[in-house]
Amino acid sequence: MNRLANASSPYLRAHADNPVSWFPWGPEAFAEAARRDVPVMISIGYSTCHWCHVMARESFQDAETAAVLDDGFVSIKVDREEHPDVDAAYLDAASAFTPHLGWPLTVFASPEGRVFYAGTYFPPAPRPPQPSFRQVLAAVREAWTLRRDEVDATGSSLRDALAAAATDAADAPPTLDQLAAAARTVAAREDREYSGFAAGPAFETPKFPNTPVLRFLQHPALVDAAPEAAPVASRALAAMRDSELHDTVDGGFFRYATRRDWSVPHFERMLTDNAGLVEVALAARDEVTATDAARFLVDVLQLPSGGIAAAQDSESIIDGARNEGGYYRASAEERAGLAPPALDAKVVTGWNGHAIAALAAVGTRTDPRFVEAARWAADAVLENNVADDGTLRRASLDEIRSAAPATLEDYGGFARGLLALARVTGEVAYAERARALIDLCLGDDGIAPPGGGDPVLTAQGMQPRGVPSDGAAPSGPSVFAAAALDLWRLGAGERYREAADTLVRVAADAALAAPLAHGAILEVALGLAAAPRQVVVVGDSDAEIADAARRVAADVVVVASPAQAQAFAAAGFELFIGKSALAGEATAYDCRAFTCALPTTDPARLV
Repeated sequence: MNRLANASSPYLRAHADNPVSWFPWGPEAFAEAARRDVPVMISIGYSTCHWCHVMARESFQDAETAAVLDDGFVSIKVDREEHPDVDAAYLDAASAFTPHLGWPLTVFASPEGRVFYAGTYFPPAPRPPQPSFRQVLAAVREAWTLRRDEVDATGSSLRDALAAAATDAADAPPTLDQLAAAARTVAAREDREYSGFAAGPAFETPKFPNTPVLRFLQHPALVDAAPEAAPVASRALAAMRDSELHDTVDGGFFRYATRRDWSVPHFERMLTDNAGLVEVALAARDEVTATDAARFLVDVLQLPSGGIAAAQDSESIIDGARNEGGYYRASAEERAGLAPPALDAKVVTGWNGHAIAALAAVGTRTDPRFVEAARWAADAVLENNVADDGTLRRASLDEIRSAAPATLEDYGGFARGLLALARVTGEVAYAERARALIDLCLGDDGIAPPGGGDPVLTAQGMQPRGVPSDGAAPSGPSVFAAAALDLWRLGAGERYREAADTLVRVAADAALAAPLAHGAILEVALGLAAAPRQVVVVGDSDAEIADAARRVAADVVVVASPAQAQAFAAAGFELFIGKSALAGEATAYDCRAFTCALPTTDPARLV
């Protein structure tokens, strides 16, 4: 039975014709496992994952392997990008069995959801010390049949251990001194020869852009407290820009490099990496690189609907065969005759928020077409990723909404994008919609998306706990905290600062202990520890002082007409109260924590 053909995920659709009788994520699969009294095999990946493709070709497309799976298991295929909370929960569980986490992630669980074994890629034949996938299946099936008590005990003890690992919130958010020390710890991990950060003291590869950490190092609050921090980010950006990780033909950057010197890339290109690098480049005052990454987001990833696709595959078809990286290694002239790698065309709500924020920021500094692209993307998400009850959905594909509920990443990420559009365009409607999205997640029982998260994980007691680490993009709680802090900076009210404070305190101990894994939440912590700088220009958006304001290193920069400033104030954004264009000239208000210097029409006063 083909249950994946009409899925809202390109990754699931790619597996629809496998001989494996796949179930999509949901309660039906676990109910079927309980009925048959067999374990569940959960395979998690994403459509542009190279090793996911490899394991699919070697194992899931093999009829004999499929027969073993169908006979002894219920098999679930999960797109980690569509169900990030599912992925996070099973990554936590898998860490008990392997230190080498990644995708494809292969998890074995009881019908009640208790994980008792996990790994990543398994080859079709043994590669000592790695067993073959069929050997793993046989061992799991034997344990399930002959040693059920041990299996149940492992699953129960692991779930109890994960629950016990949840940490209490700190009494207070980190101080500026603590955050500066964390920044110095990160700076000390720099690869002094090739820049960036490697996996350990021996500089093992692969090497990732790690944009959340770079943005943390670039925060203006560290200029005096940790002056070595921002140059580390600038050197990393320059190294990536000048390396094979950078695609100089179509623009943008690849997922990661397999060598310490940023060479031999893994060729998939992700929305998240490139949106983050746009912002890193702007903070480093490298508008050329920012524009180049933005060009990839718009010219390659933006879809006819206006939404921005999740990624572009590492593989393409050349001379009738799948080829990893061949298209990207070709010159501009050679590429013209090749079919480009496929896009993962699902429009992820939170990720589009990242792109909208990046495009709005770069567009106001460089090319206005990027601002229009950001508007177009926002309109597409509002049209296609909002459910009938006004809540968000995680994603859409071909303008059809996914059944997957939105996460904090989606509410926070999209709200942050809308707030960036509001600041750039002066249109308060974007800010009002962002505030409404954040409000949906602020309840009496804590901070959570409407409905409380994935219902299957909730029923099984497998919900991710606390604030997870940041990967290629900020974690859900991190980006939600950032959006809430942005609302407070615009004068929306103290409850938004309190929301950011709550999430920062939950993450504080883990983030200070491992700052390389928590850059985004540490950036928010800096926003709490340092008084914000807010620059508002009221008047002509083309005025010289407006352009000067856009280049100021401030937490908030808004350029608005007098009518727009009044609309912001009327909508409850107190930063705009009493701000007008003096004598009809564009006027800047340079504020620290809502206390403003005398208004000025002189661009030289904004430094």
